[in-house]
Amino acid sequence: MNWYVLLYDYVANVEELRTPFREKHLELVNRHASKGQITQAGAWKNPVDGAAFIFKCADRTIPESFVQADPYVENGIVTAWEIKEWTVVAGSTVEK
Repeated sequence: MNWYVLLYDYVANVEELRTPFREKHLELVNRHASKGQITQAGAWKNPVDGAAFIFKCADRTIPESFVQADPYVENGIVTAWEIKEWTVVAGSTVEK
């Protein structure tokens, strides 16, 4: 399994603008989390101007498909996104 970090940049006033799409966005996040594909996810705090999602999966097609299905992306809440492959060297998730 590989690690990927998905980074989002959000529009200004995201907390207001995301409201109609939030439930479907969180359903998507939780669906991937229940499969063990997302291990952590959340928005930046103060300011809320983006988010990070940590994926553990076979390849980058999983985070790519997440982006394509995300109502935040579909509805312009996300202004930019990037997927980076990540080498984990410390923490409880390190495979020995």
